[in-house]
Amino acid sequence: MMIHVQIAKHPHKPLNLKLKPLTLFFSSSSSSSSQQQQQISATCAVSILTNQRSKSRWNTLHSLYPNGFNPIDFSQITLHLHNKPHLALHFYQWTKSKSLCHHNLSSYSTIIHILARARLYSHAYNTITTALLTSTPFKLFEILVNSYRDCGSSPFVFDLLVKACLQSTKIESSIQIVRMLLSRRISPNVMTLNSLIYRVCSKFGVDLGYEIYREFFRLDKEKYDFSHRGFRVVNPNVHTFNTLMLCCYQNGLMDKVEEIWGEMSEMKCDPNGYSYSLLMSAFCEGGRMGDCEETWKEMRKKEIEPDVVSYNTIIGGLCKIGDVGKAEEFFREMGLVGIHATGSTYEHLVKGYCSVEDVDSAVLVYKDMLRKDFRPDALTLDMVVRLLCDRGRVDEAMEFFRSGVVKFDLVPKEKSYEALIKGLCFEGKMEQGLKLQAEMVGKGFEPNSDIYEAFIDGHIRQGNEEIAEALRRETGSSCSWKGAIRSPFCHEVSSCQH
Repeated sequence: MMIHVQIAKHPHKPLNLKLKPLTLFFSSSSSSSSQQQQQISATCAVSILTNQRSKSRWNTLHSLYPNGFNPIDFSQITLHLHNKPHLALHFYQWTKSKSLCHHNLSSYSTIIHILARARLYSHAYNTITTALLTSTPFKLFEILVNSYRDCGSSPFVFDLLVKACLQSTKIESSIQIVRMLLSRRISPNVMTLNSLIYRVCSKFGVDLGYEIYREFFRLDKEKYDFSHRGFRVVNPNVHTFNTLMLCCYQNGLMDKVEEIWGEMSEMKCDPNGYSYSLLMSAFCEGGRMGDCEETWKEMRKKEIEPDVVSYNTIIGGLCKIGDVGKAEEFFREMGLVGIHATGSTYEHLVKGYCSVEDVDSAVLVYKDMLRKDFRPDALTLDMVVRLLCDRGRVDEAMEFFRSGVVKFDLVPKEKSYEALIKGLCFEGKMEQGLKLQAEMVGKGFEPNSDIYEAFIDGHIRQGNEEIAEALRRETGSSCSWKGAIRSPFCHEVSSCQH
């Protein structure tokens, strides 16, 4: 589809207030007399809207126009309210609420332009989304282009159209609309392009997102003609590069993150704190903590103040390699500079202490996290529970386990159940172990041979050799064990399954 109407260079040029049929973008086969009738009707409606009090105008209009307005009449009236955009908006909303106009793309486009011109962007955007329910994005784009000059519109109207297409997941349509705009030497603003690039990366992959970035920012200069008078080249900003680096990071392309960082530097675009966080995250994922710390020093040297994301990134990286002492230094520094730790900060530290098997520090940080009402994830709970069980602190582990399930509605890992059951059996608490094992099965986890051995060892410690021997035979049988322990000597178990 080719549209040959060029958009005005001066979108806010005063409108011609002489009432006339808008034949440029409203197709009509009306005779001259019917057109005159429409003009008289529109003039009367405009007079009522602009001269009468707000409480009476709507009743007067309804009484004079009980059958409402056709889309052409609506557009004629609305255009002459361009200096009163809020009144035009109320007129549109009134016709919608009273079903007094069967709006089509022409009438929608008029009110969209008026609202965009007046910077009532949220209302313009909502009207675009309504229009898209009745048409394709390309048809709406065409009518917006053709009606642009007569409505004295703003170029941002096309940004709103692209955003509405993205919100309704019409990503391919957004791409084509931007291409048609660029072919007319018009570019959406950088924020719109950034949103489009992110959506493309998310749906179609980073490679296509990167290609779209190169194309829409006209970075391959040999492919494009910049000589046309008035053509404004939109340059990528730091958020553009952050978007690309984030998408690469999310897709595990750590080398590509560093590559885009280099491209940002080449284009003389200054990174911000989030840019540094993304680069440090990529280094952490690759185990390059030395490069991560050097990046931190560079950020501080440039007097870019780290935010909570930056601190969490380097704390997480240090905890991952077991350098929890240095991670604690950054944690204390956060407090000193007035940055409040988040749940992620505590998660990193708990996991770090668990990885170096410092159970007391892990428990201390974990309790502090709960005291501050941060919600732990299931993996953190699992690590704490297992470490406590390994240290023989089964009751304490059980307490953490129950609080995670009851208070935070966490779904425990299979290893948590296994560690607790082993610990309970080791302490001779066979009945509690059996109840927990039944709960484990209810969560969809099947007991394994290690749990079987834990029950056997527990019965042996209590001198129940016959039960232990029965369980050994059970282990060697072909019958799978899916419920509680199946043993003829284990009379307290009533939930045997075969």
